[in-house]
Amino acid sequence: MKPNILIVMTDQQRADLRKAEGYPLDTMPFLDEWSQSGTDFRGAYTPNPTCMPARVSLFTGRYPNCHHVRTNHNAVDAFYTDDLLDVLKQAGYRTALCGKNHSHRALSDFDFCEANGHDGPDRDYDRDPAEREFDAFMKSLRHRECHTPSPCTVQEQQPYRNVSAAFRFMDSMKRDQPFFAWVSFAEPHNPYQVPAPYFDMFPPESLPPLHTSTEDLAAKGHRYPWLRACWETAFGEDTERNIARTRSNYHGMLRLIDDQFRRLIEGGRARWLYDNTIILFVSDHGDFSGEYGLIRKGPDLPELLARIPMAWHVPNLPAQGSKSSCFTNLVDVFPTLCDLAGLEVPFGVQGKSLVPLLDGSDSHREEFAVAYAETGFSGLYWNERDGLNQKAEGAINPGCTYDCLNTWTQSGQVRMARKSNFKIQADMMGTGYLYDLENDPFEVDNLWDDPAHLATKADMLATLLAETLKANDPLPAPRNRYRTKIHPKGYWHDPDFVADDPGVRVLDPVLQKKR
Repeated sequence: MKPNILIVMTDQQRADLRKAEGYPLDTMPFLDEWSQSGTDFRGAYTPNPTCMPARVSLFTGRYPNCHHVRTNHNAVDAFYTDDLLDVLKQAGYRTALCGKNHSHRALSDFDFCEANGHDGPDRDYDRDPAEREFDAFMKSLRHRECHTPSPCTVQEQQPYRNVSAAFRFMDSMKRDQPFFAWVSFAEPHNPYQVPAPYFDMFPPESLPPLHTSTEDLAAKGHRYPWLRACWETAFGEDTERNIARTRSNYHGMLRLIDDQFRRLIEGGRARWLYDNTIILFVSDHGDFSGEYGLIRKGPDLPELLARIPMAWHVPNLPAQGSKSSCFTNLVDVFPTLCDLAGLEVPFGVQGKSLVPLLDGSDSHREEFAVAYAETGFSGLYWNERDGLNQKAEGAINPGCTYDCLNTWTQSGQVRMARKSNFKIQADMMGTGYLYDLENDPFEVDNLWDDPAHLATKADMLATLLAETLKANDPLPAPRNRYRTKIHPKGYWHDPDFVADDPGVRVLDPVLQKKR
């Protein structure tokens, strides 16, 4: 029997705010413990620190520049052959979405669906009066932070309801049919709110001091101080107070998620599903959470936004615990699941199977020596001299006060690569940043023009160029007699790989465009 697959995804969860990562506060004790029974990747990255581009990458195994969903508004443009849902359905899986979607897939594409966004359900379904009251409260927050405990119990919170929906789906399954469940928490994304007792678990005065401040903004490029100025325009004199409460609520939301993840895992065990279920805990991107005087997300590819939690449990594979010397990506999820379930990877997938890291063989380590991510929907950067303003564009509006993802923060093209402890970022104008993350984990000391690091800069530029070229799109497939040579597991450095004539993964070159 094929394994069940459970993907538990959070929205906007920073990787480093866990005790297992060295953080002084114990925000997610169950995740920290559970991840040691499988594999906890400390070098996991999103392909793009934006909700929809990252989620489409999860399902298609393709980078945003190739699947064409480079903003939160381009779902209809998704470009690929078959995605994870297609492959699993063709293999006989029953599928479910319990929580936030925000992908290219319609709710009707799932066999079972109880979906919600940040303001409540994406479509109406049975809710009791307390749940409806809480959903109305969420809408009233206008995506901001709440300075009092949320007027509800834990049972009305969306993570609790998402897990309850997952149990309803599991209980509806026949024992001889495999399932895929996407339990997708809309938290700890804004609006930042938690009920008692989570509201008081991490009060503002108890939080560790920030590592950066607004004094570091200028060195990060023009979009960082611009974003801070927009926050100040939106929030005025309350900016610092709002950031402090945002940080506190964010920590409380992490603990609430952790408790519901525990409930989900224990419920799976009670239903005799755990031993035949591949489980992935992952997020789509991170959150500034006060660093540089910012919250939420926005420009470029800082570690705070690009690095994500990623922990796997695979039945019958030995526990690997924490892995920090290799790099993984959301695009690797699809081919890894195909490898584990014995399914063929569709043409056009760009990710790599993580099985050599999950099973402890640690072969093909060169494949996981570099992290890569991208952002930007192209064009020039916008600035204050242009005629477009935040209100006219919709970045400031009565619906959400201020949207950190807008024309200004998402324009242009930015790429990054990380190898060992060095990280490089460059844009379409040749502006670059080079950081030594071992000594400068919060990226405030740009070594790009440092004469002492010229050799490192040259090496990292070559690395970034190579990764950018690897991320070019293999679609559409070449026609006539040409054959694309692609390793069946997505690898680039396998010296023993020889393609059999007439080629590997030679498919009908007529491309399907799924919407």
